[in-house]
Amino acid sequence: MNTRKTIMPFPARLKIPFQVDPILLGLACTLLLGGLVILASASISISDSQTGRPFFYVERQLLAVLIGSLGGAFCLFIPMHVWRSLGPLMLLLSIALLLLVLLPGVGHSVNGSTRWVRFGVMNVQVSEVARLCLLIYLAGYLVRRNKSLREEFSGFFRPMIVLSIACFLLLAEPDFGAAIVLLATSLAMMFVAGARWRDFFLFIGIAIISMAILAITSPYRLNRLTAFLDPWADPFESGFQLTQSLIAIGRGEWFGVGLGEGVQKLFYLPEAHTDFVFAVFAEEFGLIGSLAIIAIFFALVWRVYRLAIRACDSERFFEAYLAIGIGTWLGLQAFINVGVNMGLLPTKGLTLPLVSYGRSSIIIVMISIGLLLRIHHELVTDARPINRKRKKVKA
Repeated sequence: MNTRKTIMPFPARLKIPFQVDPILLGLACTLLLGGLVILASASISISDSQTGRPFFYVERQLLAVLIGSLGGAFCLFIPMHVWRSLGPLMLLLSIALLLLVLLPGVGHSVNGSTRWVRFGVMNVQVSEVARLCLLIYLAGYLVRRNKSLREEFSGFFRPMIVLSIACFLLLAEPDFGAAIVLLATSLAMMFVAGARWRDFFLFIGIAIISMAILAITSPYRLNRLTAFLDPWADPFESGFQLTQSLIAIGRGEWFGVGLGEGVQKLFYLPEAHTDFVFAVFAEEFGLIGSLAIIAIFFALVWRVYRLAIRACDSERFFEAYLAIGIGTWLGLQAFINVGVNMGLLPTKGLTLPLVSYGRSSIIIVMISIGLLLRIHHELVTDARPINRKRKKVKA
């Protein structure tokens, strides 16, 4: 009788459905979870005052996180070549949304800006959706028309027409900050794709002159642009929000007053849970905490850029341009938000990605993270060699 036990062979390689970038995912989750904590602290007073529920805004943000997680997970199942083929449809969708919000009775206005469209129980900020759609379209265009972009003015001019239309519609809302972020991000993608210097600087010059004219000719924009230069000149009117933000940051000193112990969020600092959540964070965690969150954002953007370089090395240029666009967008928006809170930039009404309260913003950012994780998955599972020199064929 054979008494030997049958040993099941151990699998040589454990198959995993998706190869995700643990560093990229970890950095995003750190910002997301930390953002929920500081949001709870920043919004508890206003939530209790307005609704009688201290965690009203946190609950709504958690619902958005759930939707964003499902959207990001869905993107893991969609190959990147599908997104590339959907580029023209993404363009039409973005323009349609930007037009839809301007229709009387459709767009929802808050504080004088018409930026939202109600879908069911949720108001969607169309500029967030339109930005991602336009980046997908532009990444595909830069692949299809790369030769024209590098050699002809028409190759540069065509996407600029599209972007100018989108920026015009954003300014009509008005959403000056979203227009700047979209334009700067798109120009960064085109610069990486090889746009000629003369075309590049010509359009930048025209854009700067146009935005300066828009700012000067609009008393509303001019007031917001000049108020940050000396907020203490009118601390109870035009400079009120910025002065309260600076007081909050100053109170934090080195290590902060402690989580939940900040006082500026107690009806002193307007929009403490949205645009100025960084000021609340700085008050409660101090300079050390502020430097830490800035370092996390820097690491996240750097990781995205490294992903773009890897995609370029493997000749996946659509993925590379899209990663450059998403990384530039996240980094630039974080930079502007922190700069506004510190009085270095005029107020723009932009959220701090993954941290501020803003359901549309957090859903789109999480979907973008899902696209980046899909790019990483395809790079890891792709069998094509990277940076392998081709052998010379003898005649």
